[in-house]
Amino acid sequence: MRIGISHVPRHDSPAEWAAALSALGCRAAVFPCNHRESDAKIDAYVAAAKDHDLLIAEVGAWCNPLHADPAERAKNLRYCQDQLALAEHVGARCCVNIAGTTGEIWDGGYVENYGPEALQRVVETTRVIIDAVQPTRSCYALEPMPWMIPSSPAEYSDLMQAVDRQAFAVHLDVVNMINCPQRYFFNRDFLDECFRVLGPHIRSCHVKDVRLERHLTFNLKEVAAGDGALDLRHYAELAHACDQDMPFIIEHLSSADEYHRVLKTVQALTNLL
Repeated sequence: MRIGISHVPRHDSPAEWAAALSALGCRAAVFPCNHRESDAKIDAYVAAAKDHDLLIAEVGAWCNPLHADPAERAKNLRYCQDQLALAEHVGARCCVNIAGTTGEIWDGGYVENYGPEALQRVVETTRVIIDAVQPTRSCYALEPMPWMIPSSPAEYSDLMQAVDRQAFAVHLDVVNMINCPQRYFFNRDFLDECFRVLGPHIRSCHVKDVRLERHLTFNLKEVAAGDGALDLRHYAELAHACDQDMPFIIEHLSSADEYHRVLKTVQALTNLL
C-alpha cells in the first residue's frame, strides 16, 4: 500500500513537488496538473514522480457528464475524455469522476439519480468516455457517492457488468457509501463487503472518516481520518492485502498542517503492514 495526500504542496518545479511529498513519507500522489498543460510540463511531473518513487494514483475529471444542458454535457464529456487520455499518458492508476446527475447541483442527491433510466445514462456516458480513449495502462473509475449510482458495492458490481469495458474500474471511497446506521455502526463488516465484492477491480482508495452527529434524524458528518468511527486500521489491512501498491490517498482537509497531522496518524496505523 502506498499512502499519499490530495494536497499539492507549494513548489516551484516538478522536482520540488515530488521531493516535498517524498519528504513527508508519501509514496503515491494525485497528478497535480490537467490536460491543458504543455506536454513538457506534464512529462516533467511524470519524471519527478518516478525519480522519487511516487505512484501516480489518479487524475481527476471532476465535472458533471450528465448535465441537463446539452452544451454543458458535451463540454464535460470532452473534459472527461481528455483527462482520461492524460491519465493514460502519465500512467495513472485511474482517471476518477463521479457519475453525475441531471439535477441542479453537480454532485447532489435527487430521485432521478436512481432507476433504470439513470443507470442507462451512466452506462452510456461511461462507455462514450472510455471508447473515445481506449486506454490500456489506465482506467476510468467512478467514485461512489451517498446518493447516486454507485452507492453500494453491489451497485458498483452491477454497473461494471452493465458497462462491460475492461478499462472501467473501481475507485473506492468507503466513507461516501456509509449512508445508513448499519454501515456506520458495523463499518468493519461493510469494509469486508467492499473488498470482497470489488477487490480485484479497485485501482485507488480515498481515506477520510465519518462521525455520527448527536441530533435527529440520522446525521453523518465527514471528518478527518482518525477523527471518526471508521476502522481505519482494518481499511488499511484490506487495501494492503488487495494490492501492496494500492494508493491510499488522504483527502478533504483544509490546510497543509492538517494534512501533515492526519498523514502521521495514518502512517502510524499502517507502519507494520
